[in-house]
Amino acid sequence: MSVKDTGHVNSAFNGAEVTLDIPTNTLYHTSRDCIVQQEEEPETSSGGWADCCRSTCANIFRKKTLQKRFPILVWLPQYKKDYIFGDIVAGISVALTVIPQALAYAGIAGLDLQYGLYACFLGCFIYIFIGSSKDVPIGPTAISALLSFQIAGGSWQMATLLTFLTGLIEILMGIFRLGFLIDFVSGPVGAGFTSAVSLIIFSSQMKDLLGIRTSGNTFLQVWISIINDIHNISWPDFVLGLICIVMLLSLRALASCSLGPKQGKSSCQKLLTGIFWTVGTARNALLVCGTAGLGYWLSISGNEELVRTVGFVPKGMPEFRAPPFHMDAVVNETSGLVLEEAQSFWDMVSTLGSGLIVVPMIALLETMAVVQAFADGKPTDATQELIASGICNVANSFVQGLRSNGGVARGAILNASGVRTQLSNLYTSVIVIIALLYLTPCFYFIPKAALAAIIIAAVVFMVQYRVIKPMWHSKKTDLIPGLGAFFACLVLPLQLGILVGIGINVVFILYQAARPKLRIETLSTPEGERYLMLTPDRCLIFPSMEFVRKVINKQGVKSTLPVVIDCSYIYGADFTAAKVISSMVTDFAQRQQPLFFYNLQSRVAQVFEGLNKDLVTIYDISTLHAKLAEKTNT
Repeated sequence: MSVKDTGHVNSAFNGAEVTLDIPTNTLYHTSRDCIVQQEEEPETSSGGWADCCRSTCANIFRKKTLQKRFPILVWLPQYKKDYIFGDIVAGISVALTVIPQALAYAGIAGLDLQYGLYACFLGCFIYIFIGSSKDVPIGPTAISALLSFQIAGGSWQMATLLTFLTGLIEILMGIFRLGFLIDFVSGPVGAGFTSAVSLIIFSSQMKDLLGIRTSGNTFLQVWISIINDIHNISWPDFVLGLICIVMLLSLRALASCSLGPKQGKSSCQKLLTGIFWTVGTARNALLVCGTAGLGYWLSISGNEELVRTVGFVPKGMPEFRAPPFHMDAVVNETSGLVLEEAQSFWDMVSTLGSGLIVVPMIALLETMAVVQAFADGKPTDATQELIASGICNVANSFVQGLRSNGGVARGAILNASGVRTQLSNLYTSVIVIIALLYLTPCFYFIPKAALAAIIIAAVVFMVQYRVIKPMWHSKKTDLIPGLGAFFACLVLPLQLGILVGIGINVVFILYQAARPKLRIETLSTPEGERYLMLTPDRCLIFPSMEFVRKVINKQGVKSTLPVVIDCSYIYGADFTAAKVISSMVTDFAQRQQPLFFYNLQSRVAQVFEGLNKDLVTIYDISTLHAKLAEKTNT
């Protein structure tokens, strides 16, 4: 008998019919007596490749699919004049933040500063058409820059190829709906990784803040080199850097200042609050302009050696060309020594290694953090964000751009600026292009200590120490993968460190899968017949079967009562489980001890009965009581 529920269709079933698989000739008292499962669609005869291609094309070009893959088709027809001001303000605000950040993040990646700016205009423009969130500003982030440095080693060719290949991988992940992979990066692991990244980035900026030489990729290596060269500290750079950090933190606090009551502010109070917010939001740009002016003054006064500046930044737009798929050897023209060996495409891919998988996962985590933070309860689409980020990065690689994705800090600025649609990215792109065409000569005079201060003032807030206390009160064992990821990322390269954290998490998951909880109860029928009820709390798969078998056999031998296994929570099983259940049925039969399977789902029963047809399955409590009475009487 099949009962179809036509009153409500849950979106999780994608419109499929839902049936209640109810065995005949049974009575039902509670919802536990039936099993809800998705009805499998009957196979249809294939009409060949032509029909398959026609069906696929029809699905791709459906209005709903096109709107999902090109969100601009949804929001652009609804665009209003009132939205223009909000988008312009938001776009300009982000541009004033992303330009100095891009210069600084290029330094983190070990690249010339222009490569940071190259990543801030083409991807932004493309995101207007395919981005699903108005609050995502595409551009380099501190985490992506550090990963690029550790994976690409400061080579612009390797960094550009990393941008291209990770973009392709993101597109493939989106097509095959692999966004669920980020679910394996738990909250504690993500917190440990982010905290370690902030400390590593902080350490990497010591060379510019102190004016010394450092080396190494990991946290320990960098600090060893800092200690070895600390005697060469440049005090003017250090003092300037400290002043810049204090100013940035002060202006950051100023941005959240609000004069007067929350409701009913006077015009003057509104004006001053708006000025405070504008100055605080544009603090990075103001600092860069101010310190560049200082650098220029020192240069014309003959004191250009007092503080170190970033130097020459090429003017103009980057050349549009394919990313480098090989590297030529670099030879010293004077001595003839080979400085860098030539590398083929596969050599370069081998060098990038596991970073090709880790970078897309971390990028998706960053982007989805922005999307979900400002979604206001609306559904989010990780698949579309994967595809959008992938296409943006593939495009960026053709202009030699650094790896880019959504950043939480810039997303917060967008949201606070009153962004209305993805069109704000257009204004950001235009301002970055203007900076590339006309402002790069001014970048020459920016002190390196000022860019280091911008990065340090940003990453100090990435240390997620606040999660430790609630995690300790909630579940102390979650600290283990979090701390494991934190220390592993400090000691090892980042792409290996986060894999260690994920590995520790997977071990915890496997242990829980291998040790399911079994509720053991001694119950009685209305006639007074006692029996043992064992209830596993999850599906039966090969890691857990020996444990389950030992517990059930031990309880069976110990009590000698009839044993009933409540299968209400067993929604899946495998061949190993079928073998163990078959041997267990045989063991109970040899002891002449009744064994019943209560409420066993039909698909699980098929797996078990494939190896043993002697299973006694019962779906009704009265039938169970009757069977127990019958066995006791015999």
